[in-house]
Amino acid sequence: MRVLIIDDEEQFADAVRRGLEAEHFAVDVSHDGADGLWRARENDYDAVILDVMLPGLNGFRVCRRLRDDGNWVPILMLTAKD
Repeated sequence: MRVLIIDDEEQFADAVRRGLEAEHFAVDVSHDGADGLWRARENDYDAVILDVMLPGLNGFRVCRRLRDDGNWVPILMLTAKD
């Protein structure tokens, strides 16, 4: 299973990556919305873990653009917002 993590908090993204890799997932990490959107468009992922508060292009916009492209990869939205 191949997973994309899009999160600007590098320590958090690295911890999630390590945990998923320990369970034998293939994991790519991006730290901003524009790069994450590009990766999601260019590669086939089984799931995306997406932060809402990202620099540049926020998680809601990344999700909307993927859906507008017809990309229905499952997306888990994460946020520290209340």
